[in-house]
Amino acid sequence: MAAANIVRSAFNGLLRKSTSYRIPVVCRLSTVATVQKFYAVKAIAKLSYQVQNGVYAQSTRQYSSGAQSKPSPQQIEERVMKVCRTYDKLSGTKLSVDSHFMNDLGLDSLDHVEVIMAMEDEFGFEIPDSDAERLVRPKDIIQYVADKEDIYE
Repeated sequence: MAAANIVRSAFNGLLRKSTSYRIPVVCRLSTVATVQKFYAVKAIAKLSYQVQNGVYAQSTRQYSSGAQSKPSPQQIEERVMKVCRTYDKLSGTKLSVDSHFMNDLGLDSLDHVEVIMAMEDEFGFEIPDSDAERLVRPKDIIQYVADKEDIYE
């Protein structure tokens, strides 16, 4: 739904921009319409590519500025579990909040580092190595992010 709104608003903005271009008087009206359609289709293709590859999704999930509200503990848990489910080695496993990455799910240390890096990308802050060693369950990551975001006051 949000992707469709982004594409629609960009398409409308592009049409407004494209009508302000100076087109030579020699051109026919049909040529002007063709040029406008070309630029509109080009912009829609670019936007749909960006939406599909998460360019806009990542920018809407950032909570680092003070103007936006802080995420709730349920939102943090959903985001952590979503990142864990999208990791290719955890897709077929029985993943729960209390699952240990290495003992229960069979990840090695390199996989654990990759999961932590994915969490850094998701939440927009760096997790130091000393803290990352302690984050061995999704529950630990949820608690760490909640503490970092100062959710529990």
